[in-house]
Amino acid sequence: MQQESPALSSPPLNFQLTQISSEPGQRDSRSVKKTPRLRERQWTSQPQGASRMRPVLSLSLCLLLCFALGLACVLLACLWSSRFRGGFQWDGSGLEFNWHPVLMTSGLVVMYGYASVVYRVPLTWGRSKLPWKLLHSGLMLLALLLSVVGLCAVFDVHNKNNIPNLYSLHSWVGLSAVLLFAVQWVAGFAGFLLPCSPVSFRKLLKPLHVWLGGSILSLSIAACVSGINEKLIFVLKGDNHTQPYSKLPPEALFANSLGVVIVAFGLVVLRILSNKKWQRPDPQAQDAAYTPLNQEEND
Repeated sequence: MQQESPALSSPPLNFQLTQISSEPGQRDSRSVKKTPRLRERQWTSQPQGASRMRPVLSLSLCLLLCFALGLACVLLACLWSSRFRGGFQWDGSGLEFNWHPVLMTSGLVVMYGYASVVYRVPLTWGRSKLPWKLLHSGLMLLALLLSVVGLCAVFDVHNKNNIPNLYSLHSWVGLSAVLLFAVQWVAGFAGFLLPCSPVSFRKLLKPLHVWLGGSILSLSIAACVSGINEKLIFVLKGDNHTQPYSKLPPEALFANSLGVVIVAFGLVVLRILSNKKWQRPDPQAQDAAYTPLNQEEND
């Protein structure tokens, strides 16, 4: 009976040995499965820097082009009013009207476009958004003020010379753009800068704010191009020692070129705003990008 006890105890020992020997195999198989994944992650993470540099480089080139075209718009508008239209005055004459194309182009198009792409500048990424919020709001306010002064110039000239107001499609489109611009600025200030702004209001306002911003720029470009065409039709009639518009005199060629540059500037701005790859990287939620002034920002 004593000799049978070792035989009875041997199966449990073999069972334990098989369990112990099977565990390392399982661990080795898991480790073998994990190593390719780690190598794949290392391989895929290497070209990310190069892939990110390409959008930043193309964005930087578009921003430089946007800046150059904006300066060209202002310069051409000033040269048109000074060289071909006699200069500037504020006396109710045609010289006062010359402020209108310069101020509307500078404010409603160029300054508005610059303010719209502030958040796309790569130098602002990874830093606090509050200073750029204030810069965006300040540039927009400056653009609105320039536009209002430009409207005052044309209304003053029309009233002093008994010229009807707001009868043309150009005036309707331009005034609509300025009014929408004013509403946009007030709503943006109330929603994104006031400390008492609720989060729900900011979430509701953000998509409308973005869509309306591009729409206002499109209306502004349409107003400027139609205004240039209307002005040339009025002044280039073939009398007073001037050639008709149909003959494309130097003034017509110069002003038409101004309209082309304005359209090109608007297309570049809209391209910058519509490309999702060029949006400001936001590590936090979307709400954090529009945190009121009394809340701390870490983006």
